[in-house]
Amino acid sequence: MRDYGKEIDDLKEEIAELRALLESRESPQRREPDKNRIPDAYTEERERVDIMHNMHPDRRLSEMMEELCEKADNEGSTGRITYLGVYASGHRQSNWIRKAVCNDDLMKIAESGLAVKVLACIGNETRLKILIEILKGPKTVAELTEVCNLGSTGQAYHHMKPLLAADIITEDPNDHRGRGRYIVQPHRVQGIIMLLAGISDMVDTEYTQGEWE
Repeated sequence: MRDYGKEIDDLKEEIAELRALLESRESPQRREPDKNRIPDAYTEERERVDIMHNMHPDRRLSEMMEELCEKADNEGSTGRITYLGVYASGHRQSNWIRKAVCNDDLMKIAESGLAVKVLACIGNETRLKILIEILKGPKTVAELTEVCNLGSTGQAYHHMKPLLAADIITEDPNDHRGRGRYIVQPHRVQGIIMLLAGISDMVDTEYTQGEWE
């Protein structure tokens, strides 16, 4: 006669052994929560501006994004932008931090026509090449003529004239040897680098998120 009680006990024992075997084969990551795991990004829907959470592995940056979204939603603006950076070249360095700049104010720069004037000033291929070379380090007119493949120093002066008039470049005040070197105005460096960063984002959208409905 079959002993069903014993068979059930034996089955329970086999199940327990199987469970123990499976648990022993689990990786530590499965058995223990990964404290360094990046939370999944998600969107908190709001009336005007949705709050984007966990957009970046660096928690500080994600919190800054959340703050910008919430501020824009509360004030009814199109948004805000925070940026910081450093540029060092030619034994000179520029650092900058701007927090929560209102997008609507940036739009006004375009609407006023100022943006067109600035872009026209540096938009010429030769002028932009001259500007970038001077940004890399102080240059004389002769050096610019050579590195930018210009026909003469007169041509170099011709293209430098708008940059000088707009106070984007100037003669190097620390050029004690009187070699006639030119530098980018320190207070213009940030704008040039950020303009190039904006162009980079327009060309490569890898680091942006969003869609128009």
